[in-house]
Amino acid sequence: MNNSGMITPKESSSYKWFILGNVMISTFMVVLDSTVVNTALPVIMGTLGASMNTAEWILTGYMLSMATVLSTTGWLSNRFGYKNVFIASLVIFTFGSFMCGNSGTIGELIFWRIIEGVGGGMLMPVGMSIVTTVFPPEERSTALGFWAIATAASVSFGPMIGGYLVDNFNWNYIFYVNIPIGILCIVVTMVLQKRYAHPNNLKLDLAGLVTSATFLPVFLYGLSQVNASTNPEGWSSPVVMACMWIAAVSFILFLYFELNVKMPLIDLRIFKDWKFSIANLVIFVFAIGMFGSTFLIPLYMQDNLGYSAFEAGLVFLPVGLVQAIGSPIAGRLAKYIDPRIIVITGLVMLATSFFINSTFTLQTDRTFIVSSLILRGAGMGILYPPLLSVALESITPKQMAQASSITNIIRQVGGSVGVAYFTFLLTIRRSFHSQLYSETIDYTGQTYNNIINKLANFFSSVGSDTTESALSQGKQYIIQWLNTEAYIKGINDDFFIGGIVTALAIIPVLFLRKKKINTK
Repeated sequence: MNNSGMITPKESSSYKWFILGNVMISTFMVVLDSTVVNTALPVIMGTLGASMNTAEWILTGYMLSMATVLSTTGWLSNRFGYKNVFIASLVIFTFGSFMCGNSGTIGELIFWRIIEGVGGGMLMPVGMSIVTTVFPPEERSTALGFWAIATAASVSFGPMIGGYLVDNFNWNYIFYVNIPIGILCIVVTMVLQKRYAHPNNLKLDLAGLVTSATFLPVFLYGLSQVNASTNPEGWSSPVVMACMWIAAVSFILFLYFELNVKMPLIDLRIFKDWKFSIANLVIFVFAIGMFGSTFLIPLYMQDNLGYSAFEAGLVFLPVGLVQAIGSPIAGRLAKYIDPRIIVITGLVMLATSFFINSTFTLQTDRTFIVSSLILRGAGMGILYPPLLSVALESITPKQMAQASSITNIIRQVGGSVGVAYFTFLLTIRRSFHSQLYSETIDYTGQTYNNIINKLANFFSSVGSDTTESALSQGKQYIIQWLNTEAYIKGINDDFFIGGIVTALAIIPVLFLRKKKINTK
């Protein structure tokens, strides 16, 4: 430590690993909250009386707020220091978690999820900066590798932990579980972590922050309202049209400010690098699939197959484990094999898993679902490391912080878009298939009447009071069955479109310049 009380990269071994452990636990907690809600969503929707179009914002609001503040952490860290920002982010995240658990309405829950995301969005990049600061250059790759394990583990354990808490306690505890962990991390940070700050006079790009925080949330909100039950007008609704116009104007202003200010919040000029642009496009598609699929499968398993929340979350356990194994292997292979081959292989595996999921039925068994998720985890594992390497290959050291921030923002935004678009598409396709099935049935035909009579006889045998009541139950059963089939078909359409989009991402990868192979 120098005379000013700031730490230098050379620290004692025990201190470095204590700090890394604290950052890993904090990171695990934040990333966990991106997936822990998925298995609890059906219960939350039922308890708080929320539609799917509204409930999606429990996920989307969290990820969007994380993406929004990611770009401000550089300024905050240089203004207030890593330690202070890390403590502040933990306090905001922990308090937000407490208030999420105390929420009594869906509106309250969405609001506090956004606040929780603000804390999480600051914590992630600051935590990485702290790790790279306390470890010397020769040990940073090892430290960041351990840090990445926390992220991969949260993908596996998030849905499972959420399901266990929902089944054995209630949905509030998926947020309450963060409180003791958050307090512990705050205390450890305050007691152990030394102060460190860069002597840098960065200015906050307020115009860029406001416009970037406006256009995407407003656009996704407008998209969610197109098929909302309270909006019979669809795209022509004044609310939807207003959202689209505000989003368009905000986006244009965002581009103008970022290309003209001296110190932009997000340096869009980095996208002049062709490899960086293509790689981030693929990362965007990757995030759509990863978060979108994690959102849909628990709904399908609980609502249609009758699995408990814990059982639905348990199928995700192999995903992070396979991803954690595949990532270092892919990183090593990228030194000797054209990374485009590895990336395309990952995309093919990812797309194939989506196409497999587009064949879901009421009879699909758990082994089939787990197999598709293992394939998806392997694809994600081998895809990301070489893609990230290609993305940053031509980035100068001066641009590295901005480039890393942009890549993380793209990933979070992709996840938000994935959840919003998959929900939007599911609503449309579910309605389409429901109408199609309804039109196919001949309600006056002999076949329909025979089925209704058989169902009425069944319901009479199990306790219906009257013949009219039994007939009514039979008709309701047919309607319920049609709605269930339409719902599954809508989910299948989501995965099929996800598979097509993922497969199309192979095309730009082909135009990446081949990286020089290292034979040493």
